[in-house]
Amino acid sequence: MSYVIPKDFAVRMIDAGHSKVMLSTRDTLIRSYMAGAILALAAAFAVTVSTQTGSPLLGALLFPVGFCMLYLMGFDLLTGVFTLVPLAWLDKRPGVTWNSMLRNWGLVFVGNFAGALTTALLMAIVWTYGFSAEVSEVGQAIGHLGEGRTVGYAEHGAAGMLTLFVRGVLCNWMVSTGVVGAMMSDSLPGKVIAMWMPIMLFFYMGFEHSVVNMFLFPIGLMLGGEFTLMDYLIWNEIPTVLGNLVGGLTFVGLMIYGTHARTAPGRQFAAKVKV
Repeated sequence: MSYVIPKDFAVRMIDAGHSKVMLSTRDTLIRSYMAGAILALAAAFAVTVSTQTGSPLLGALLFPVGFCMLYLMGFDLLTGVFTLVPLAWLDKRPGVTWNSMLRNWGLVFVGNFAGALTTALLMAIVWTYGFSAEVSEVGQAIGHLGEGRTVGYAEHGAAGMLTLFVRGVLCNWMVSTGVVGAMMSDSLPGKVIAMWMPIMLFFYMGFEHSVVNMFLFPIGLMLGGEFTLMDYLIWNEIPTVLGNLVGGLTFVGLMIYGTHARTAPGRQFAAKVKV
């Protein structure tokens, strides 16, 4: 599968972070918009499969198709730039500053949200015949999902907020592993296999992904979910974004950078001299 060794894909990660910071505003917005839209469509697909078959595992098994598509087309998710861009800053790449990093994150957030919201509106039209009919079974399932993952956390207070944050951390640990997976091979099948496995894991385990949630919760509101916009922002999106940042950067970016891009000197042993 044309495997790329860790030392080499660590360099690819730094190069990718650098290139994303240097990308124009227009291209950053276009690529993040399309990433949000495609991932949202994959989430709609996975929820449809899970609801109609009664098998969440089958939905999780198929969800990564969207992630693989968007990364193979060179589009950007917020969860990915959280992990890659700071490595270029650590490596002191030219033009990568705190301001340029925050600019990139902000633009990708806006693009992802706009793309996910577009897909949410389109799917709401599909599931309600243009808002003229009763919400479909899948639409009802999404509405209930939004309730459980906002007010459901709120019912547990601080413990619910901690659980939400940790689910965000665990999510981007896996999602960023998928991002790196695309760099572990030079062949198309190798890239897809390496991306597919961690993405399937995060979706089936119910971890919190900020961009997927940009689709699930707005469409839940459109379809009559019993939660508010503030519920979504405070009891899901904001803690999820923070958890995604910590998870991807800590468990993937910094770990790979620290041991493969900046490997410590090996141990040395003095030869014994026989007298």
